[in-house]
Amino acid sequence: MIASERFERAAVLGVAVAEETRRLLRRHLDAAGAEGGDGAVLVEVPHPDAAVVTALLDVAAECFGERGDSIEEIRQAALETLLQLAGFDAESQLGWAELGGR
Repeated sequence: MIASERFERAAVLGVAVAEETRRLLRRHLDAAGAEGGDGAVLVEVPHPDAAVVTALLDVAAECFGERGDSIEEIRQAALETLLQLAGFDAESQLGWAELGGR
């Protein structure tokens, strides 16, 4: 397998991981969910989906080289990057309009 083909496959896998994270979060997003003072939306993800999200965030953090003072900060940084890749971040119109303009 040539380098460009490996890069393309890695990119497709990265997008798939981002989309799966987005799907799981959207699945558990409560329309009346708690919104923090800073505009952050809190999503409660129950087991077993929580284990999948945790594993996805750990893999993403390792791939992106995320750093932080705690594992939660590292996972949060990875989540922000994944949501940007999936077009589901604060700057994106994609996804937010589907959730009622949040």
